[in-house]
Amino acid sequence: MEGSPRDRDDTGRARNARPRDGLGRPLPYGAPGVERQPEGVPRTPAESLAEAQRLLDDGKPFHAHEVLEDAWKTAPESERELWRGLAQLAVGLTHLARGNARGAKSLLARGARNIEPYRAARPHGVDVAGLVAWAGTVTPAPPRLTDGK
Repeated sequence: MEGSPRDRDDTGRARNARPRDGLGRPLPYGAPGVERQPEGVPRTPAESLAEAQRLLDDGKPFHAHEVLEDAWKTAPESERELWRGLAQLAVGLTHLARGNARGAKSLLARGARNIEPYRAARPHGVDVAGLVAWAGTVTPAPPRLTDGK
């Protein structure tokens, strides 16, 4: 890399431009990788949940985490822990897919703890009870973020 030891966008913000595989692992510069989710895309909560679910269903939990992380960064304070917890669940699923059962279990438990307080409110139709139960199973099957209610 010339100029800066870190990848930067046009505004000078740090961005990692290294290609990644389907589970978000970095590949050498110049290697073909899976297209990354763009950062900082403004989405409604419904759009964030739909896009994250599509990515989970496509076997791309790392990419779903990126969408949920954007939602977490822009959410109102009262919902930050919900979105943070959802992002952590996606990272837990990523670790599980990478074969890191210990890391997966830790992140799934942390994500479940962060979304648990929203069980009664179910913001944006998030199936908190179902996700908490799923997180306890440590199964590689992608969860349903909402139950359509």
